[in-house]
Amino acid sequence: MRKIAFAMVLILLAGCSLPRGAALQSEVIKAAEAEDAPFAVHPVTRDTIKTLNSWPRWHGYAGWIGRTRGPISPIIAAGDRIDLVIWDSSENSLFSSDGQKVVEMTNIQVSPSGSVFIPYIDELYISGQTPDGAREQIQTRIAQILPSAQVQLAYTAGQRSSVSLVGGVGSPGTVALPNRNFTVLNLISEGGGVSSSMRNPQVRLMRAAKTYRVSLSRLYADAALDTVLRGGDKVIVEQDERYFQALGAAGQENLIYFTKDRINALEAVSLIGGITDSRADPKGILILREYSADQLRRDGTGPSRTDVVFTIDLTSADGLFSARRFDVQPQDVVLVTESPITKVQTIFGLIGGAVGLANQAQRVTN
Repeated sequence: MRKIAFAMVLILLAGCSLPRGAALQSEVIKAAEAEDAPFAVHPVTRDTIKTLNSWPRWHGYAGWIGRTRGPISPIIAAGDRIDLVIWDSSENSLFSSDGQKVVEMTNIQVSPSGSVFIPYIDELYISGQTPDGAREQIQTRIAQILPSAQVQLAYTAGQRSSVSLVGGVGSPGTVALPNRNFTVLNLISEGGGVSSSMRNPQVRLMRAAKTYRVSLSRLYADAALDTVLRGGDKVIVEQDERYFQALGAAGQENLIYFTKDRINALEAVSLIGGITDSRADPKGILILREYSADQLRRDGTGPSRTDVVFTIDLTSADGLFSARRFDVQPQDVVLVTESPITKVQTIFGLIGGAVGLANQAQRVTN
């Protein structure tokens, strides 16, 4: 009976492959040995890390604009509005009548050409000036016909002198530029700040026909990146949508979203819940990446194939330190391969189980 049971196990093992939850490292990289291999394999080690880190990186997000200082006072632009108060103490004033000493002209809109119309002065170009500069210009022109007149000017920003905070904060809306040094962080503060629950918040700036992007953490860390806003800018705060995929004998098989700007391979293993002690091969951590055709290089400064497999050995100090210096990129696949020992253990388990059943059957027969 024992021989029959043992023979049946051998027949079953010969006739079918054992079920596994992940591939073996040797199975994945075997095709790379052929001359016309569809992908390339590169170990991540102390000797290769410098070269691999010089290869093209993912640049899906646009760049950012550094901070440049502007004038302290706002600048008048087309679409803005001004209110004038003209004080005139003369007896025969052109602006006032019936003994009035004050004339108010409200809600005067700056035309698309940048000028405003004022009675007895006609069109006056004030676009590009500060409110104080525009008041002095109007004062000078009125003084030519009314030497005793005094002018006060109040300025209200229009659409071209306002910025929009579209979303991602407590109170989105349109904000008039109080001065020409109003920055992105100033605007986010005006909107009530960003929720602490948002994943690695990204700040998107839409200016004219271009879009720029940077993480909020970088803005906090580097004051030189807190760019000054211009009229018409739109700012959106949104969570980071970059991700990599975890597969194989890992703590989880899922899409793993980036929690910060850069994630190295060792951090990626932690984010996926580590590796399964009973199944995983710590020598076989694979990172699968796809490059574009224009990133290919023949001189070693870039990949030679569009599909690349990076191999990491977490059982050596070299592999561990190299993994800390090697970044995972968006859309990468982190594959934890299965240990070949698992298959051997499964075979012996089946044999042991079959022998046990045979012994039990023999006892029953006896």
